[in-house]
Amino acid sequence: MSPGARTPGFLQGITLLLPITMNVMGISVLTPVVHLMLTQFKDVPYHDYMVIGGVLTMPAIWFLIFSPIAGWLADRCGRRKLLLVAMVVYAFVGIAPAFLSNLNAIIASRIAVGICESIVVTASTCLIGDYFSGHARERWMASQTAVASISALGIIYLGGVLGSAYGWRGPFYLYIYSLVLAFGVYALVWEPPVERADPGDVQLDGASVHFPWARMTGICSLTLLASTCFYTVVTKNAEAMVSLGVSDPAIIGKYTMLASIGVPLGTFIYWGVARWPIRWLLTIDFAVLGFGFVLMGTAANPSGYAWGSFINQLGCGMVLPTMLVWATRGLTYAIRGRGIGMWQASFAIGQFVSGMAVTLLSGPAGGLLPALRLMGEAAGLIAIGAAAIGTLWNRTPPARAVRT
Repeated sequence: MSPGARTPGFLQGITLLLPITMNVMGISVLTPVVHLMLTQFKDVPYHDYMVIGGVLTMPAIWFLIFSPIAGWLADRCGRRKLLLVAMVVYAFVGIAPAFLSNLNAIIASRIAVGICESIVVTASTCLIGDYFSGHARERWMASQTAVASISALGIIYLGGVLGSAYGWRGPFYLYIYSLVLAFGVYALVWEPPVERADPGDVQLDGASVHFPWARMTGICSLTLLASTCFYTVVTKNAEAMVSLGVSDPAIIGKYTMLASIGVPLGTFIYWGVARWPIRWLLTIDFAVLGFGFVLMGTAANPSGYAWGSFINQLGCGMVLPTMLVWATRGLTYAIRGRGIGMWQASFAIGQFVSGMAVTLLSGPAGGLLPALRLMGEAAGLIAIGAAAIGTLWNRTPPARAVRT
């Protein structure tokens, strides 16, 4: 490191970790007031579609669409300035619906929220990759999964409190906290020197020049499968509980919260085994989440299903940081943004694919629970194949650094 260069530490890591909470704001913050918005705009044609498909899910759609572009911008324009601009804009477009009455204008602001989310998450993840190396980098990146999962519970609670106090407009005020995070980034984060490189990054197709398309396509394909498994519990838990005789929303919420605790616990487990070879991590991850699916699909009562969903989410909490860390290994500064943007997009696709895939599978499988069992068996096959896939990729010799 050159004389006088600043050394990133815990404060920089936390400051760059917190923006991941913005990725869960889009849907979570409005969950408690969706019914209030449906009532408010009941006179608008197709109001149910516009509220659910427009206001609620629009940020996620644009996060998916814009993430690769956000990665390209991070590589071309630098990280810190892009991150700061996106966080400030995010605060204003996020709070805008609290002062708007036109549903089309609200939806437009939600599109801007999704674009800003993609930039914030991609740029902050890039900076973590730029600042840290080796095991420290992987621990910080893996922590994103736990922070996102835990923050979703707090955001839903705060959205409910603000909704109760100020009506459907209340939760939008929570977006102002982005300015607080932006101030932290401004004070504690600096643009990393472009020439900084970790020795582990000098590999894979001469990564400083060429983007490893084949490698990233394979990783992102597995990430899509992992993301689909993760979101299946989120999108199908209520329906499965009803099929097992539970109709009380409070009980369904309790069981869903039990399952969601598995995600941060899975991340903590990952921290302890992060140094293991990727092929063994993938084998364990898919085996655990697959076993959870099998328990869910064969459950005879709500309690058995809840424990199965907990085990499933435990595996998801392990596999998602595994995939992110695997994706970022070998990506140098010059291409890290594009790689992370591509990975973020593949993860986001799972949110939309999960509900549709399970619904399509339920018909030939004979119902939702049998479909979940089949997904568990498929995950088991992936676990068996993961070691072989990892071995094949590991046989590719790394490019040698050219000495000058």
